[in-house]
Amino acid sequence: MQTLIPPRSRIRLTRRGRLVLVVAGAVMAGTAVAVPLLTTADGRAGSRPAALVIPEGWRASQVYDAIDKALQLPPGSTRKSLGKAGLKLPKDAAGNPEGYLFPASYPLREGATPESLLRSMVDTAHQKFDGAPVAAGAQRNSVNVYQAVTIASIVQAEGIEKEDMGKAARVILNRLERGMPLQLDATLTYALGRATPPTTEEDTRVESPYNTYQRTGLPPTPIGNPGEDAMRAAINPTPGEWLYFVTVKPGDTRFTADYATHMRNVDEYNSLHQKGGQRSPSAAPSGGAG
Repeated sequence: MQTLIPPRSRIRLTRRGRLVLVVAGAVMAGTAVAVPLLTTADGRAGSRPAALVIPEGWRASQVYDAIDKALQLPPGSTRKSLGKAGLKLPKDAAGNPEGYLFPASYPLREGATPESLLRSMVDTAHQKFDGAPVAAGAQRNSVNVYQAVTIASIVQAEGIEKEDMGKAARVILNRLERGMPLQLDATLTYALGRATPPTTEEDTRVESPYNTYQRTGLPPTPIGNPGEDAMRAAINPTPGEWLYFVTVKPGDTRFTADYATHMRNVDEYNSLHQKGGQRSPSAAPSGGAG
């Protein structure tokens, strides 16, 4: 059975310089793709696609829309098919496939249906996530596999460099261990049904189990479908005492355990990026998120 392999040394630059994690505006991986990625047998875009590509970080709602378009079905068809798809999801998921629609390329064979594609995605997720290395990594961090997938989905949603994913996962775990609210814009935008920030102070008061400004602990489900790099980060976080980080500009993500240092980094971010009407990270309830 295929499982996650140990981390490899690769670097992927973030698409934009945004605040990340506890100070940050989340950038959804794949949200820049407005239509499903379809390829024909010869690799060109066309009306008779041979495969559907699901990018890392897409939310379940984006996957449903992509399947509808790929199979030329009325909008909402895939979502309505969930009940009869027979998806083998973890008990904690309570029937919600978010986090388990694994990002990959799926052939659109003759007779493909929403149910068959969803099953392929969930089966692929189990091939990646089910196994001793993932279970052991989750246990080392005092979480179960489903919670590790949730952490990976948050790391993926932050849109940071691959080399910093392990540090971001460590920040989440450190804050959980200390009972600190995560204060994540990534989870807040998920609650609000938005793709990207900015968010407002009013947004942070929304009633939702995904509002990690108001609630402690992890959100109840993943907030997207993470890839292998993010999952590796979640089960093998980089050792460190960090509690905050901010991406001041692309390629310049700064992690710290010191609040004063963090706020200096936030000030530098604001001087470079803040626009009228955008909430300042320093205005967050504990200064930890933005």
